[in-house]
Amino acid sequence: MLEELKEEAIVNKVGGRFKLSTLIQKRLVQLNRGSRPLVDLNTKNHMEVVIQEILQDKIFLTTNNEVKLIGEGQDLGDLLDLDSGDLS
Repeated sequence: MLEELKEEAIVNKVGGRFKLSTLIQKRLVQLNRGSRPLVDLNTKNHMEVVIQEILQDKIFLTTNNEVKLIGEGQDLGDLLDLDSGDLS
């Protein structure tokens, strides 16, 4: 699972290590608050879910550092609003 984080492909896909870290943190907060995963995995490990969502282009970080979800029945505007205070 963490092997994917060592690959430059995932870093380049998101646009850099800082953006990758931000996207992972914000999406983990969403999942911990009850958001539904956008990928089917037989795991309860939210980190694995987030990595797969990124690799499968299900989530991305906007220029405003907001997480956008792309999935079945998921409207891009139907998101949890997170700000930096949610990460502490």
